Amino acid sequence: MSGLSLNGVCKSYGSVEVINNLNLEVNSGEFLVLVGPSGCGKSTLLRMIAGLEEISDGTIAIGDRIVNDLPASQRQLSMVFQSYALYPHMNVRKNLAFGLTNLKMPKDEIKRRVQEASDILQIGELLDRKPRQLSGGQKQRVAIGRAIVREPELFLFDEPLSNLDAELRVQMRVELAGLYNRLGTTMIYVTHDQVEAMTMATRIVVLRAGTIEQIGTPYELYNRPKNLFVAGFIGSPKINMLAANSTPTDEGLTINIDNFGSFHNANLLTNSTKLTICVRPENFSINGDGDLKATGKINLVEYLGSEVYVHLKLESGQTLMVQASANTNYAVGQPMSISINPDQCHYFDADGLRIDVSNPQENQS
Repeated sequence: MSGLSLNGVCKSYGSVEVINNLNLEVNSGEFLVLVGPSGCGKSTLLRMIAGLEEISDGTIAIGDRIVNDLPASQRQLSMVFQSYALYPHMNVRKNLAFGLTNLKMPKDEIKRRVQEASDILQIGELLDRKPRQLSGGQKQRVAIGRAIVREPELFLFDEPLSNLDAELRVQMRVELAGLYNRLGTTMIYVTHDQVEAMTMATRIVVLRAGTIEQIGTPYELYNRPKNLFVAGFIGSPKINMLAANSTPTDEGLTINIDNFGSFHNANLLTNSTKLTICVRPENFSINGDGDLKATGKINLVEYLGSEVYVHLKLESGQTLMVQASANTNYAVGQPMSISINPDQCHYFDADGLRIDVSNPQENQS
């Protein structure tokens, strides 16, 4: 089991820079997820770690070995791709054993590893089937098993669940998390789905345009996003963004939020007069008694069983996402009043950077 170090890693295709001077330390035994929008460079970064893509500059080290010039076969890692890439003419047992057979490993060792992987993934009854006889979830288990039998120092996953339907994705997320807990091997997982990132990662790296926006635990990214991009990307449904302005006073700032009104805050540390205040859907109070209120009409209701999300169109024309009680019926066109608590808001300056709050309780969160 090894960690990973990326120092000053760059990747360019001609004049197009895909990864820009990236530095990252992956701890031994952690489940690190690379997440970001399409085109941010996450899959390219994973392929460089795997040795499938050359780096333009910098160093990549697995454990204490710099692997820049090592081919993929000598990096002691295994990669699971988006496509299953199983050999259709071989049964599951031979698919699992194929890479080990090419390495001329003793038959007894191959048999042991195949059996161990099939036990871990609970696919023993599938060993004599051909890929065409397997479901999508079963094929993905076999692809993961093919990585496990190599007993690598590092597992790499490149959007392995994107070809599965919604129910199987949820099931496989649980199985992958359980696999990580059983093996304890360092895992790096690429996805564009921030729900996958939040539910499986020990730490998340948020990428945009080849640079790291923030690294942290799911809790840290959700509760203390460093900038507006992270705030808007992490969380489903998305966070609400409200325009605001601030006026300094002798005792702090007077902040006016568009559509909601003004309040005084003595704890915000900023010289920015233009602010963006972000509110999670669950942090609105419906028909509450707070001073910061706005009214509007419902233009869409998403009923998800245990949760209800209301799209509320304010009188100004802005639409906000509000989490509501599943025990109440809401109808399109129905008026609604919402209020916000300043202590549950996230504050960002004119440059989109998080504003520090001189509040001991906030600093500990």
